[in-house]
Amino acid sequence: MNQQLQVRTMAEFMASGESPEILFWVGCAGSFDDRAKKITASIAKILHHCQISFAILGEEESCTGDPAKRAGNELLFQMMAMQNIQVLNAYEVKKIVTGCPHCFNTIKNEYPQLGGSYDVVHHSELINSLIREGRIQLKDGGEFQGKKITFHDPCYLGRGNNVYEAPRELLSELDADLVEMKRSRAKGLCCGAGGAQMFKEAEPGNKEVNIERTEDALETKASVIATGCPFCNTMMTDGIKHFEKEAEVVVKDIAELIAGQLNS
Repeated sequence: MNQQLQVRTMAEFMASGESPEILFWVGCAGSFDDRAKKITASIAKILHHCQISFAILGEEESCTGDPAKRAGNELLFQMMAMQNIQVLNAYEVKKIVTGCPHCFNTIKNEYPQLGGSYDVVHHSELINSLIREGRIQLKDGGEFQGKKITFHDPCYLGRGNNVYEAPRELLSELDADLVEMKRSRAKGLCCGAGGAQMFKEAEPGNKEVNIERTEDALETKASVIATGCPFCNTMMTDGIKHFEKEAEVVVKDIAELIAGQLNS
C-alpha cells in the first residue's frame, strides 16, 4: 500500500491508548493480489480524505474462512473464524468496513453465531453515505462524464445482502451514463469466482462463466465495467482480455472510480 497513506494497525492504536472509529478489513485479495491492492489503496485514500480514524489488523488479520466454508470444510471455517473473532473482540472492535463482499457477508452474517457481532458495511455503502453527508465532493466534469458505465452486481453483495442501490448511487455521482446489463440486480449473473471456484480449475462445459458474464457487459457498449468485489474484478478483467477489448473497456472497482475524482 502507498506509504504516504500512513495506515496504522489496531495494535498501534491500542499502544497509544486510542481507539479508531472503523476497522478496515482488507481481506486476502486486497492484501496479496497486486490488482486488488490498488482497490485497497483507493478505499484508504477515501477514508483519509474524509479524515476518518481507521485502522487495519495488519499481520493479525487472517482469512475469514469463506472459501473453506463454501468448499464444504465447516471445521476449518470455524477454526479460522474463531481465531479472527478472538482478535476482533480483544480490540473491542465495533464497526468494520471491507472492500470484499465475501468478507462482508461472512463477518456480518456468520460470525455472530460464533460470538463475533459487529456493525459491518461494504465499502460502497460507506462511501455512498459519506457522499450523502457532504463529506465527499467530486470534481465537476470528471473523466467519466457522459461515458457509459455498467455495474456488475457481486453475488454476496446483491442477492446475498440486498445491497443494490448504494453502488449505483455512487456511480450516478460521476455524471456518467449508467447502463444496466440484461441480467442485473436480483437477476444478476455470477462472475464465476464465488463458492471457492476462484481457486480451482474450471469444470467441463462449453463456456466459462466469466466469459458469459463479460458478454453481458459488452452488450451494453459501456466503456467502464464497475465492480464492488476483487474476485469479480479479476474475472471480468480476464473476460475483457479474452475478447481482446482492453483498449476499449476498463474494469474498475467503484472505490477506484470515486478516489480518482475526489475534489481535494
